Amino acid sequence: MAEEWTKSHDVLFIGGEWVRSTGTERIEVISPWSEQVIGSVPSATRSDVDRAVAAARNALDHGEWGRTSPEDRVEALRTVRTLLADRQDEFAALITEEMGSPISQSGPIQVGVPLDILDSYIELAGTYPFREVRTSATRSALVTREPVGVVAAIVPWNVPLTVAVIKLTPALVAGCTVVLKPAPETPLSAYALASVFEQAGLPAGVVNVVPADRESSEYLVSHPQVDKVTFTGSTAVGRHIAALCGQNLKRSTLELGGKSAAIILDDADLDQTVEALRLGSLRNSGQVCSLKTRLLVSHRRHDEFIDRLKHLVESMPVGDPRDPATQIGPMVTARQQSAVANYIDIGRSEGAVTVLGGPETSYEHGWFVTPTVFTDVKPDMRIAQEEIFGPVLAVIPYDDERTAIAVANDSAYGLNGSVFTTDLDHGLDVAAQIRTGTIEINGNSVGFHAPVGGFKASGIGREAGHEGIEAYVEPKSYGLPPAYAASL
Repeated sequence: MAEEWTKSHDVLFIGGEWVRSTGTERIEVISPWSEQVIGSVPSATRSDVDRAVAAARNALDHGEWGRTSPEDRVEALRTVRTLLADRQDEFAALITEEMGSPISQSGPIQVGVPLDILDSYIELAGTYPFREVRTSATRSALVTREPVGVVAAIVPWNVPLTVAVIKLTPALVAGCTVVLKPAPETPLSAYALASVFEQAGLPAGVVNVVPADRESSEYLVSHPQVDKVTFTGSTAVGRHIAALCGQNLKRSTLELGGKSAAIILDDADLDQTVEALRLGSLRNSGQVCSLKTRLLVSHRRHDEFIDRLKHLVESMPVGDPRDPATQIGPMVTARQQSAVANYIDIGRSEGAVTVLGGPETSYEHGWFVTPTVFTDVKPDMRIAQEEIFGPVLAVIPYDDERTAIAVANDSAYGLNGSVFTTDLDHGLDVAAQIRTGTIEINGNSVGFHAPVGGFKASGIGREAGHEGIEAYVEPKSYGLPPAYAASL
């Protein structure tokens, strides 16, 4: 594709080819730093969605992809992994330009993490039970895991490549075909990813990419030829998608919002704790659903924790996301900047105390919000209950551990969390009482051999690990004569 690294595209990736849209509407990509248009792509019509789904359906029903062995599919993904690694710096720069992630994080986080995901699934595919014989006292069966079918993958703007890869990779390992719908704020990295799949030689129609507005996106979700929808984004949109899928009993995986708590126990090493929060609470300028934005600390250690946290935030340069020194960049859109600034005003109006930051910014351009730390936060305040998705932290003091656990669980969400302590056995005991899909001890991440996902309003289903592959298969059982089953 001659224009694969340009920032404006006139085509869609459908059926292994770069084809013109049937419409004339376009999606403009605006730099969060310069506030200028840096590129544009076609906005897919319903007819374009029909073409993409038809291409995926044809590749599934009549192509070779789902009929090849898992080993062959993994080999194709090894090629994808190599090509992506070769272009890591280019992908990082592109994502920084389209959504404002600091370049210091775009390399290791926006592209390094997708490479880790690919590595994990390439390894896990070798141990996943695609076929197994099960016998009881009187019966024998062959149990297979078949591809769930055509998958609509809808990804957000905050970590566009990471989420695309965590959905595409297990779907492809399972033998599915995919229509990828990128967020309108970040379609450029999706085009670059499409070019990687094209270069890797995947069969036509296995992966299709169609940027689209809300109407065409909803049409994709509701399309009768789509068997499975996987979505990462807001809980509000997730509820709507779940309702649409429910009407037709369509399979869905929903990775939604979070308001995760970090419980800092009295024996925690505060220097190590605060350093872990640099990325655990503020990476990608606070625009990550799994960040720990409710920080629970006892009255006994509150002041010394605040001093260290304030020093940490003050040490994180805010500015041009292309500058390697920058640790906090702009919000992705003017709308997001306004929403985050509004929450800061709400926090102040509710009586929380700003110990650092606020919505003001001295930059002449760029959608910045000054990193903000609130204390004297009550658990029922909106800034403690609602997902802000920006560099805003709420410090909530507690009297005892039982209260801290209750506050951590006092949330509509249950995506992530942390416990900080020097007593790891006790830390695990506390963590076991937190209703959340993932919880980290002293900031240690779970990696991608383990499932991630949420309780409650944080979603349905899991991604990563064997459970991630499980989301893209349908179990099928064959009753067999015992002697024949024993020979398999």
